[in-house]
Amino acid sequence: MDSLTHIALGACIGEWMLDRKLGRKAMLWGALAQSVPDLDFIASFWMDTAHNLLAHRGFTHSFLFMGLAAFFLGITAERWHRPHNIALKKWVLFFGAEILVHLLLDACNNYGVGWFEPFSNRRISFNSIYVADPFFSIGPVLAFFMLLLLRSDHRHRVRWAKLGMLCSLFYFGYTVINKLTVHQSVENLARAQGISFRRHMTTPVALNNWLWYIVLEDSSGFYTGYRSVFDRTPRLDLQYFPRNEHLLDRVDDHEEVQLLKRFSQGFFTAEQRGDTLVFNDLRFGQIIGWMYPKEEFVFHYYLGHRDDNDLVVQRGRFARWDRRAVGALVKRIGGK
Repeated sequence: MDSLTHIALGACIGEWMLDRKLGRKAMLWGALAQSVPDLDFIASFWMDTAHNLLAHRGFTHSFLFMGLAAFFLGITAERWHRPHNIALKKWVLFFGAEILVHLLLDACNNYGVGWFEPFSNRRISFNSIYVADPFFSIGPVLAFFMLLLLRSDHRHRVRWAKLGMLCSLFYFGYTVINKLTVHQSVENLARAQGISFRRHMTTPVALNNWLWYIVLEDSSGFYTGYRSVFDRTPRLDLQYFPRNEHLLDRVDDHEEVQLLKRFSQGFFTAEQRGDTLVFNDLRFGQIIGWMYPKEEFVFHYYLGHRDDNDLVVQRGRFARWDRRAVGALVKRIGGK
């Protein structure tokens, strides 16, 4: 999730778990603990883009790191606040809970997290919540600002913290229902249309949980399209993109290509644009694809031009968004 959501949710959890013992400092510790896994951004200062893609949400988002960080932060906080009546076990449990929530939420996005590193490089991604979903964030963010405004001894502080967490929890449950409904619907409709596929993925489109981007993989490429939770049409409108893996033959032994393949979890295509070979990671969708189904993919990496790939994940996320594109998005969310 985005940093603001982690900070706000972390502060709410801190207020709930440690308020009566620490006052406002509980919010600070909570916000800090929720931000700790994202310290991996530091790696971007010395790693190239291909390596950094896997370093981000890698070891610092693992269960091993969670245990080590919770223990270290617990000891630090326990000594920092002496004298106090909070047991070390309580501190470690608090920091462990905060970091665990961070790891679980990030796994709900389509980027993938390394829960089991360094023992396994498998990336976990449930693709159920967009990385910045305002409907998920609004509860804890409003609660966070209320906690900043209320006096430290106000009797409703914990209620506000609980309300912020409950709003996110209920919305999270709603996204799971949407995910299961759309995922099953896509599978059934594709089979009914005679589309043969060996796996498929569904992930929400930017800033909402009602319109979903879908990918179905067959032996030589991918079908892509969109499905709204409000759609009633019994058909999928799909575009086909060949994998074109043969284009990578001459560079397949390059570490850069192997890292990109691993990061994409196999959802990739290659294409030749003039004299430039481009690697597309399909998981991040297409630039305003609900308007133009054959648009280029959000994540496109220029092989052989490393200096042009610094913002590869963000490059096309909101490219060409304007009033017309937003209007088309809202209309498509409404279903057809």
